[in-house]
Amino acid sequence: MWRAGCLEIGHVRFGRRFGETHRRQRRQGAPDRPHQLAEYAGHTTPDGLQHLLAGARWNADEIRDELQHCVAEHLGENDGVLIIDDTGFVKKGTTSAGAQRQYSGTAGRTENCQIGVFAAYVTSRGRALVDRELYLPRSWTEDRDRCRAAKIPDEREFHTKGQLAKALVLRALASPLPIAWVTADSAYGQEGRFRRLLEQSGVGYVLAVPKPQFSVGCPRIGWLFSQAPADAWQRISCGASAKGPRIYDWAAIRLPAVAEFDYQGEVQVRQRWALARRSLSRPDEITYYLAYSQLETTVEQLVRIAGMRWAIEECFQAAKNECGLDQYEVRRYTGWMRHITLAMLAHAFLAAMAAASKGAAETVPAPWWTSPWQRSGGSWRLAAPTGRVRHGARPALTP
Repeated sequence: MWRAGCLEIGHVRFGRRFGETHRRQRRQGAPDRPHQLAEYAGHTTPDGLQHLLAGARWNADEIRDELQHCVAEHLGENDGVLIIDDTGFVKKGTTSAGAQRQYSGTAGRTENCQIGVFAAYVTSRGRALVDRELYLPRSWTEDRDRCRAAKIPDEREFHTKGQLAKALVLRALASPLPIAWVTADSAYGQEGRFRRLLEQSGVGYVLAVPKPQFSVGCPRIGWLFSQAPADAWQRISCGASAKGPRIYDWAAIRLPAVAEFDYQGEVQVRQRWALARRSLSRPDEITYYLAYSQLETTVEQLVRIAGMRWAIEECFQAAKNECGLDQYEVRRYTGWMRHITLAMLAHAFLAAMAAASKGAAETVPAPWWTSPWQRSGGSWRLAAPTGRVRHGARPALTP
């Protein structure tokens, strides 16, 4: 009964975005290779499905917006976490939009591939991919003839992955999705403009950063934690996995506040942190984080948010295995955006059905010289001449 209801709601919500023929005949099945999906759907040829991706008149961004409304309705919670990450799609040729030899974290090496930057939304009710952008290297954006051949819009200029991530965050914050936290790996966390965007938006974050990272009032983060006393480290689980709790040694230290971002009038309302996660079996393996939170946030809560980043990897795996996210034969920009959006829609639909049938599965928390480490109120604080540091001019934000 509930499954039929979900199907009917999905047909009503999304069907109006497509033409009549596609609304009635192409809605069955998850996106996959056109020949396989055509056979599954009972079509004699893949022509209709290929037309859906390449020639039919519909807007992938409108479907993305509806998807975000749907995810907010079925999975949304006030303490929702937005996760930013990218994934690679290995390609054989050089004519697919954005394809070139570049590092792919999915493959773990340099490959000829396309890179997509994604946003996932996670709460105790479930998780789903909610936005996407195709990364276009300079070798593409500086060759407009090549771009036109791949149907890349003329207004599409070069943007770094960090700039694409900012655009995803801004769209998510403008959507109905209730977002309390953002987390990402060090490729995004190291960018000061990305962190400033979140601070200006009043959103908490726990972002991985590289070992040499500086922050306001903070020396290199790797050196800072090399000075941590032994009792600053505590063993905490950052979430469950198929093999049990993911337990690491964690250390956390409060950083000085920044007047422009952390105060309302004379009252401090936000707190900055630096964290380190140390492997139990390989103590030399340490991951570093910068965090921004409400004053009452605990270290355990920050650790839990840091652990949520892996949810997007699970989204990628599920969307690829179950919804054909990486199973496509399109080469043009429009076809890629449409295929990826439909695969995300299928994945979100499965997440909504799982939430309806099983209910909540997990809980996400709400939002010198002598030693620089000093105890204060049961936690560790970075010693500084003053607890309130004035930051320089805010950088311009470029989505």
